[in-house]
Amino acid sequence: MTDRKDELAVNLAGVEERIAAACAAAGRAREEVTLIVVTKTYPASDVRILSGLGVRHVAENRDQDAAPKAAECSDLPLTWHFVGQLQTNKVRSVVGYADVVQSVDRSRLVTVLSKEAVRAGREVGCLVQVALDADASGRGERGGVAPGAVAELADLVAGAEGLRLDGLMTVAPLTGEYAGREQAAFERLMDVSTDLRRNHPTANMVSAGMSADLEQAVAAGATHVRVGSAVLGLRPRLG
Repeated sequence: MTDRKDELAVNLAGVEERIAAACAAAGRAREEVTLIVVTKTYPASDVRILSGLGVRHVAENRDQDAAPKAAECSDLPLTWHFVGQLQTNKVRSVVGYADVVQSVDRSRLVTVLSKEAVRAGREVGCLVQVALDADASGRGERGGVAPGAVAELADLVAGAEGLRLDGLMTVAPLTGEYAGREQAAFERLMDVSTDLRRNHPTANMVSAGMSADLEQAVAAGATHVRVGSAVLGLRPRLG
């Protein structure tokens, strides 16, 4: 366990250096960017080590992995983010531990999230997932809604009992006009965020950038970056 702690500490320090350098290059304060460590496929023991190293935000994308891990780490001072495509039949479980759901992309999901948040007596933060590769159906390859559909969905979240509209999330697209143009994609997301904040000024969270492109996200103005492999390394999947 000491070896693993040392490994994670070195990796975490490296990521912190990258974020700090990106902030300096963009003329931003380091405090403007929050690191979310994506702990999917990694064991609860890693989450516990990360907490001891000062990590306060962790993310998961599969409820079947996340629910038992969150329960095992319930004594830790962590904010849990759910970042995967969320099926409505998993919402009750996810609402039990997730403080923020970053992948809200349809009205039906808003309805079910609201119902379960009220039932659980919780307020759940929500990010509308923006698909910058949206096709004719208005949806992206990895979920999300087209920029033009953000306002309507955001209004729905903002008016839903038990939910709090926190902002927007995106994943750099692999296809379409922004493929291979990560910074341009993130700058487009910031434009959508500016439009959103005209009607919802407190919805100022912008989650973008991962291990390979966090610098571009920080340069564009992201408030949160989601980093997995750069912190945790490459390990076998759970189960």
